[in-house]
Amino acid sequence: MSQAVKIGVAGLGTVGLGVLELLRKNGALVGARAGRPFLVSAVSARERRRDRGLDLAGVRWFEDATALAADPEVDVVLELIGGSDGIARQVVETALRAGKPVITANKALIAHHGTALARLAEERGVALSYEAAVAGGIPIIKTLREGLAGNRVDRIQGILNGTCNYILTTMRETGREFAEVLADAQKLGYAEADPAFDVDGIDAAHKLAILTALAFGCEVDFAGVHVEGIRRISAMDIQYAEELGYRIKLLGIAQYRAKGVEQRVHPCMVPKGTPLAHVEGVYNAVLAVGDFVGSIMAEGRGAGAGPTASAVVADLVDIVRGAPRPVFTLPTASLAKLPSRGMQEHVGAYYVRLMVVDRPGVIADVTAALRDSDISVESFLQRGRAPGEAVPVILSTHETRESDMQTALARISRLEATLEEPRVIRIETL
Repeated sequence: MSQAVKIGVAGLGTVGLGVLELLRKNGALVGARAGRPFLVSAVSARERRRDRGLDLAGVRWFEDATALAADPEVDVVLELIGGSDGIARQVVETALRAGKPVITANKALIAHHGTALARLAEERGVALSYEAAVAGGIPIIKTLREGLAGNRVDRIQGILNGTCNYILTTMRETGREFAEVLADAQKLGYAEADPAFDVDGIDAAHKLAILTALAFGCEVDFAGVHVEGIRRISAMDIQYAEELGYRIKLLGIAQYRAKGVEQRVHPCMVPKGTPLAHVEGVYNAVLAVGDFVGSIMAEGRGAGAGPTASAVVADLVDIVRGAPRPVFTLPTASLAKLPSRGMQEHVGAYYVRLMVVDRPGVIADVTAALRDSDISVESFLQRGRAPGEAVPVILSTHETRESDMQTALARISRLEATLEEPRVIRIETL
């Protein structure tokens, strides 16, 4: 074999330690596949004296991660710090300007600054790789960039956050409410102490913005993603979804439209007979539709030390094997600036749950509000009677425009008999 490739690892959290463990255990195999051995020559992290369970003797330690990125003895920089700005961005920019290939697991960084970083990597003639930034160990970046290179992809969708998928799965299996299941997820380590990044849909939106750029050959546009989380999903909604033949999943969906690109992250009802409905627990899955290949789906663990380290090292092997590829399928000068198609233009079917006072005329008022917005009801469910008391009313609609649905819901909310804000979940037929 040739001379060893010297790796600098910036960040020794879960992913960084996972990469070191993978190279310790499978280093000979990985080196044989790459054609050159790998040597971890430098690391950087905030706490030097912390016991991480790995022997780092002989590995140079940098207090300043940007100094590691600029060090002439480092051939490839692994940015595993996280965050869209600050030190993580500085490390990546420093390494690229120094002509060093960079591998990152940082979806926030790529979602916010991907186009600019891709341009910088292109100018310096080096690779910027980020397989680990989306869906953990699922090789979806490679699939879109290489496996589907002969296809025009017009739709991509998936379960992109394992924390949300675990919570929704557990709510369905146990009948418990969101807050209780979230607390358990935090105890088990599936959710952070501050879970907002996950449960409010931001993490999934970062990943969707990256997938959109790859799938459609356009600039990354995180600001164009419509984002909703899962905090308002109740056990009652999950139960009714089951009865109606659906399961609730937080999906990221991007679709190429005549007027631009539609990017949205929100809870969806998906038919129980479709593959995404059966992706459970902490697993992720991504489904892409190409004009020649049709629909394909990749499924696997979306986070954790092992799957993410696997993706990082796969990028490392690719970098050593060959010349840099365009970061987003096309050279940056060829990336389209596609307009964002607003959520108000979305057309689809809807599930609506109302809590109303059970009295004569209420249903007529509700249906009148829908009729006046040109919304057609597909199914209607109300069980039993409780005159003068609160009862749930569940309905689903045929396809309608989002703006019309919002107009109808605003009118229904103002009805005297309506006791709380209507709960709405979009239906995706997939």
